[in-house]
Amino acid sequence: MAALNGSEYFEFEIEAGRDSFARASNAETVEEDEEELMWAALARLPSQKQGNFALLRRTPSGAAGETKVYAKTETVDVRKLSRSRREHVVKKAFATNDQDNYRLLFAIKERLDRVGLEEPKVEVRFKNLKVVADVQTGSRALPTLINATRDTFEPTANLMMFFFSGIYRMTLLLGPPGSGKSTLLIALAGKLDSNLEVCTHWTSAYISQTDNHIPELTVRETLDFAARYQGSSEGFAGYMKDLTHLEKERKIRPSPEIDAFMKASSVGGKKHSVSTDYVLKVLGLDVCSDTIVGNDMLRGVSGGQRKRVTTGEMVVGPRKTLFMDEISTGLDSSTTYQIVNCVRNFVHQMDATVLMALLQPAPETFDLFDDLVLLSEGYVVYQGPREDALEFFESLGFKLPPRKGVADFLQEVTSKKDQAQYWADHSKPYRFLPVSEIANAFKNSKYGRSVESSLDVPYDKSKSHPSALSKTKYAFVAYKFIINWILLIFFLRFLTSLLHIFKVAFVGFVTCTMFLRTRLHPSDEKNGQLYLSCLFYGLVHIMFNGLSELSIMISRLPVFYKQRDNNFHPAWAWSIASWIVRVPYSIIEAVVWSCVVYYSVGFAPGVGRFFRFLFLLFSVHQMALGLFRMMASLARDMVIANIFGSAAILIIFLLAGFIIPKDMIKPWWVWGFWVSPLSYGQKALSVNEFTASRWNEKSAIGDNTVGYNILEGHGLPHNDNWYWIGVGALLLYALLFNSLVTLALTYLNPLRTSKTAIPLDATEENCTGEGVISQEEGGKKKGMILPFQPLAMTFHNVNYFVDMPKGLVEIPYILMQTIIYGIITYFMINFERTAIKILISLISWLLLHIGKYFLYLVFMFLTFTCFTFSGMMAVGLTPNPHLAAVISTAFYSLWNLLSGFLIAKPNIPGWWIWLYYINPVSWTLRGVITSQLGDIVTIIDEPGYRGTVKEYLEVSLDYGPGMIGVSAAVLVCFCLLYFSIFAFSVKFLNFQRR
Repeated sequence: MAALNGSEYFEFEIEAGRDSFARASNAETVEEDEEELMWAALARLPSQKQGNFALLRRTPSGAAGETKVYAKTETVDVRKLSRSRREHVVKKAFATNDQDNYRLLFAIKERLDRVGLEEPKVEVRFKNLKVVADVQTGSRALPTLINATRDTFEPTANLMMFFFSGIYRMTLLLGPPGSGKSTLLIALAGKLDSNLEVCTHWTSAYISQTDNHIPELTVRETLDFAARYQGSSEGFAGYMKDLTHLEKERKIRPSPEIDAFMKASSVGGKKHSVSTDYVLKVLGLDVCSDTIVGNDMLRGVSGGQRKRVTTGEMVVGPRKTLFMDEISTGLDSSTTYQIVNCVRNFVHQMDATVLMALLQPAPETFDLFDDLVLLSEGYVVYQGPREDALEFFESLGFKLPPRKGVADFLQEVTSKKDQAQYWADHSKPYRFLPVSEIANAFKNSKYGRSVESSLDVPYDKSKSHPSALSKTKYAFVAYKFIINWILLIFFLRFLTSLLHIFKVAFVGFVTCTMFLRTRLHPSDEKNGQLYLSCLFYGLVHIMFNGLSELSIMISRLPVFYKQRDNNFHPAWAWSIASWIVRVPYSIIEAVVWSCVVYYSVGFAPGVGRFFRFLFLLFSVHQMALGLFRMMASLARDMVIANIFGSAAILIIFLLAGFIIPKDMIKPWWVWGFWVSPLSYGQKALSVNEFTASRWNEKSAIGDNTVGYNILEGHGLPHNDNWYWIGVGALLLYALLFNSLVTLALTYLNPLRTSKTAIPLDATEENCTGEGVISQEEGGKKKGMILPFQPLAMTFHNVNYFVDMPKGLVEIPYILMQTIIYGIITYFMINFERTAIKILISLISWLLLHIGKYFLYLVFMFLTFTCFTFSGMMAVGLTPNPHLAAVISTAFYSLWNLLSGFLIAKPNIPGWWIWLYYINPVSWTLRGVITSQLGDIVTIIDEPGYRGTVKEYLEVSLDYGPGMIGVSAAVLVCFCLLYFSIFAFSVKFLNFQRR
């Protein structure tokens, strides 16, 4: 080239890091020779080992002005890469610091083309797809009790969605909310209906709008888990052997960076994967890879980062057919553009298929797509090349105005409110064009006919790549699923389990000091009743510990359903692993309770009876865990599960044989006694204790032994074989419940709370009676003018307020519960009805006892309110519902123990009597019993006691007169205290801080 002074000079392309016109240094020459030797050494390895080793070139070091240290090449085992080496492999393969995978994918494609290997291709085809759904119109869609009742008896309208036909590659799915985008994506992914025949459902992945993740895992751990369970190594592993063989045969030497990346990506079954580092780089998540994902209550990554984790969880696998639903929610336009651009590179270089739904893509993002599908009201109104969409709508009379984005125009042109502003055919008046007419116009246009003609040509299956579609449903064999899930669940439950164990030890300490052996003696039936109370309380407490399984399992279900539907693992693997992990915890809880309580209380001292006691508690805990896991898997909703869980506990406790002996249970409820799992535990524990030799002393009451009288008085068996019958029944129940859990997880789907609604037809203000807007009136053009006026906004002393939860928004519901419960129980239990003659009218009876009935309702209302506010307090003081459930069950257990029912107030040791007075349940019992029975003078003539009912309450329970008002006042104070603590916690505590 000529210089300014007329002289000539030449430009040389100098290799970076080498001085101009300088000869290669000895160090560089030696390095090149060593690399040649390494390649030769790799070539001499057996074929099965060549894929395990690669050459990794270090980045040259040396600052400006210093001697350059040339890159050193070393041989690495791709099966044993450390985190730093995995990141280095990805960095070298990217060949850029930008968030762009084009160079990497282009180099991989070029390497395959040089040896004639084709990338497996998947093409999505469908024809005449129609979806029919039940919908509500207008106000019928509101979730009210009246509408729910009407929906039960009245039929709903049918909504039909016609998705026409199509062939997709890099396609944008566009449409306003409610147009059917998610329905189409779910249908094509094979997840809409199990009867829908889809050939690619093992090869495709649906990326949902919702972000359901295990919150305790970091971003890297989440993607590593997804990569391992989806078999991310299958992508390159399918042809790495053939690729290496062909390159060796043709003496082609690949780029060491690309070779190392592909070999490392083909390694499967490892805890960490190079594919994870690749996806972290592509999605810009490498900066937060070690941050936990988090959720609403556990602070983790941001909302936009969590949305990218949802995307990365699916693209990290080998699936080449992706149906992506609103992946840009929470992302800025720049990040969205980078992600879509990387997806576009993946589609074009790797022959993948992507159908991506975006709500309002920016113009630069919109231009990245090859094809476009436009939906509105369940119809396909356009499908074809992106650049031809405007031409189609211009043929209908609509034109894109200046300074308007194409994507916004396409979504608004089908809307009844916005369509008129885009009318451009002034030769005829504007008439609203319904979506159905636009869809028919497209079907009859050259664009619609082009789609139909392409589908008329059958797919040539002879050109199908053998590895294009996945042949197996899961990436792991059975035992690996179970082992991996056991390790993960153990990690997730470790801290919660430690808290459970501490709770068992603490409550056990309180129990053993309540029933201390120095205060109990196995001498008579009165002391035997206390021993029986302690045994029953132990069963109740162990079973209550399983209640927290409800909230824990329901919180895991959304993640489970996502992973199950995307073939991460079978349902039985997750169920069995969850069951196995609970076994050690059941053993530990049984051991802790037995060691703390058994000898401290002074149960039968034989070693054999101690281990039988321990084994029975283990069986009860396993049964309880299975029961509550079954309820969670069937209910699939926290509110429903809590309702059924509470009802199950009450029924099981009531019919266990302790609160009501078997002989006193009504005939129509006797079957419940035999069905109740707790009754078998009560029989087994009672037999284990009261058949011991120390209870064989002759009783002062009758001719039988003390142990026999205790068992007989509660309708319990006397034969020692009932211990093994009880244990066997409990273990069978555990097996039954866990089997039902597996079936529920396999066949049930998550509850769908959202319903499609069709708005009632409304007359548009700018429409005439015929639905026509005149374009000209009085010689003046009429239309929509879009004025633009710049506005300035200033702020001063801006305050942000959040309304405090109103504990009063619960009182009406509690009052309704109280009235219903009071009406059912008060008249059915028959409080003081023995003196009332059958012929006395109901009205006179009510007048006579209206005061007692009112007091009964008052105490029930205060009790329900107290428990409601205590639950709110527990949630407000703890960082998550799981911890709240653990703490609540501990309080419930102590409240039951110190209520004055299992052990009467006169028998409570002095060092625990203060707990009796701060126990709301004890005041409830005192208030209810004294208000209903405190004035009864009926004579009780039973073994061990003779006197009136009133005297029995004063002597045995220490329920003196004049405490009804005090009991009510104390309960009111408890309600105010619990609600005040809840309000304080909501106002001042923040568990979302890092």
